[in-house]
Amino acid sequence: MNVNLGAPYELIIKKFMERGYAGSQTEVIRQALMIYEREIEEEEVVLVNKATELEMQQIRSGAVKTKNISELKKKYKL
Repeated sequence: MNVNLGAPYELIIKKFMERGYAGSQTEVIRQALMIYEREIEEEEVVLVNKATELEMQQIRSGAVKTKNISELKKKYKL
């Protein structure tokens, strides 16, 4: 795969290589993608936690009704 990143990004890659963080352009890009993936995964966890907390607040306030498992089994004849 050949990718033209443009001069500003090529300079960043060159700096990382000069500082010894990576031995090749490919390695710099691989590391950057791994870091980006980790950040996205962490952001997803934060969003899920926020959504869960909002749901729990609604349950605690009584805005959302809950049922226990035995009620559901009885309702659906399980």
